[in-house]
Amino acid sequence: MEDRIGGYEIKPFSKYRKNVALIAHEGWRRHSLNALLQVDITEARKRIRNMKKNGKDVSFTAWIIRCLAEALKENKELNAYRLGRNKIAVFNDVDVAIPVEKRIDDENVPMAHIVRRANEKSIEDITKEIRDVQRKEAKSNQVLIEDLSLLERFVLRAPTFIKKIILVFSRRKGLLKKKHLGTVGVTSLGMFSKFSGWIIPLGGVNALLVVVNGTVKKPGVVGDEIDIREFLHLVVSFDHDLVDGATISRFLSRFTELLEKGFDLDA
Repeated sequence: MEDRIGGYEIKPFSKYRKNVALIAHEGWRRHSLNALLQVDITEARKRIRNMKKNGKDVSFTAWIIRCLAEALKENKELNAYRLGRNKIAVFNDVDVAIPVEKRIDDENVPMAHIVRRANEKSIEDITKEIRDVQRKEAKSNQVLIEDLSLLERFVLRAPTFIKKIILVFSRRKGLLKKKHLGTVGVTSLGMFSKFSGWIIPLGGVNALLVVVNGTVKKPGVVGDEIDIREFLHLVVSFDHDLVDGATISRFLSRFTELLEKGFDLDA
């Protein structure tokens, strides 16, 4: 009889993939609004290249985080979580959760790191922090944080059904989420490939999520002339329970302005 299956390989459904499934399921519960942005970063990329030529190490992701933190500092309503049934906790510190990919047990695993108080740090500070984390040896197969609390250690080692219970418990525990998850997330898909479209996130567990996709060169209008420009594709996901369209619009306008002007980069 004809072999209808052919060759195949069986791999374990790892703890990391189980965690991704849990977060994805939780993300679907959020009432998300997604904004697809196309931002002209020609000037910013030019400045970053010049800074690198002059011996400065500038991470593109660090610059995105810097712009995001500045925009959120001016639009605090988005740097928030639900607190119980009738309150919202609005935070001063912008704590940005980012994934840092590590190779563990023949699997590429994006591991969690939180850039605390990003609104108070320079691009150079954030770049150094990211570089240090990239060089750091992983202490577990899930996070890069060394000073884990007892709760964090318990959650990481807990079976899946316990993690589900904890996720349900933490849905409206804004202070708890700020402490352990940060307030916003930034994930950069463009660093792994030349993909230049948009990927819509599931929502995640943070108050706001920025997905940095790839860049593409194409004609753009500058003044009254057409020029070849470099565009970055971004998706920004919001929790509609916390903010409405007007607030989102003001934030996106400011965030886009900072990116297109090359905010905080040497001229």
